[in-house]
Amino acid sequence: MTDDAGTATHDYRTSHIGLCVSDLARSTRFYCDGLGFTKIMEYDIDEQIPEVDAPCSLTSTFLEKDGMRLELLSYRQPGVIGTPPTRRNHLGLTHLSFFAEDIDAAAEELCGFGGTLVEDTRVGMEDASAPQFVFLADPDGNRVELMHIPAGTPW
Repeated sequence: MTDDAGTATHDYRTSHIGLCVSDLARSTRFYCDGLGFTKIMEYDIDEQIPEVDAPCSLTSTFLEKDGMRLELLSYRQPGVIGTPPTRRNHLGLTHLSFFAEDIDAAAEELCGFGGTLVEDTRVGMEDASAPQFVFLADPDGNRVELMHIPAGTPW
């Protein structure tokens, strides 16, 4: 439904981002211990859900940080399929992004929590006054961007 100007008339609020994972403990360690998310709720679901082959059995774990909710979906049945995008021009969700003061130290720390540095993604090293960013892969290969935007830079 839209108003006379063609603007949506419903009030949409953010809810969460769903992320299918292959190992719930490993992903929880990366997102909670590494990135600082807090586990807020968890559900075991043993019923058929849309777009998943039968039989369906999973754990849905909700994490939260700075108002962002992330749902880790760990399928016992039928298991996980596919691989995450490895290119930012791949259709669909390409990455999650987080601010860090020292992105190189943060990236190194996250590698200790199961992340993997994505080669040749470090930008801004030549100019400390420019925006800085680097990409890692979480334990399943999902891209995570670490950014530092210098004071006074529009963002």
